[in-house]
Amino acid sequence: MAKTALITGASSGLGAEYARQLAAKGADLVLVARDRSALEALASRLRAVYGVEVEVLAADLLKPRQRDRVIERVADEARPIEILVNNAGFGLPLAFESNDIADEVSHLRLHVDVPMRLTHAALGGMLARGRGRILNVASVAAFIPRSTYGACKGWLVSFSRWANGRYGPRGVTVTAVCPGWTHTSFHERLGLPPGHEGVPDALWLDARDVVAASLRDAARGVPVSIPSLRYKLLVWGARFAPPALAARIAERGR
Repeated sequence: MAKTALITGASSGLGAEYARQLAAKGADLVLVARDRSALEALASRLRAVYGVEVEVLAADLLKPRQRDRVIERVADEARPIEILVNNAGFGLPLAFESNDIADEVSHLRLHVDVPMRLTHAALGGMLARGRGRILNVASVAAFIPRSTYGACKGWLVSFSRWANGRYGPRGVTVTAVCPGWTHTSFHERLGLPPGHEGVPDALWLDARDVVAASLRDAARGVPVSIPSLRYKLLVWGARFAPPALAARIAERGR
């Protein structure tokens, strides 16, 4: 029987790329995002190209009733989820003091509360079966002072490291995926102009490479996947930078 993967934030960007690459490996899919029409269009293409089963679950994960429908689907043992990709997210301007605090709270909930709930829902069945993979899409911002975005992603990395150590020996791996700047629609949704936003060309990654590397790392049970040598070196060097300098460097790009 083919494995089934549930992906949040699946309508575009890294989420859609996870859907394509997992479908290419023969996995059936449950696609979760707010935009039903975008999900249906992606689902139709994946069914036609790869011959896999694709379920569409349109939901706003910040609305409790809709979020709980996704949680119920993750925990449904009659239709088990073997791979969970917690990818849904959004960014905010770095000027925390100027941001609407309600937006900041929503940002925190989507990046921390939602993946925690979905991971909890997935673990019961995965541990009972003795196998499963959970990928939490974080960011290299987890290792560099970068307003509340870095703080949220730092929580996700710490949680994933702990969970992988705790549940990996029982067959369930948990991997925090930490890409750097990646060509997706993430930046466009922030209302930023097209281009590289002051970030050198060499630091931009391709979504296909990020997803492929993270899936390889997850298969090996790696707790933190940084899908690029250049970013591995950047993260290593960031440990030695004074906080004020690291914060100034992190101001580049979005």
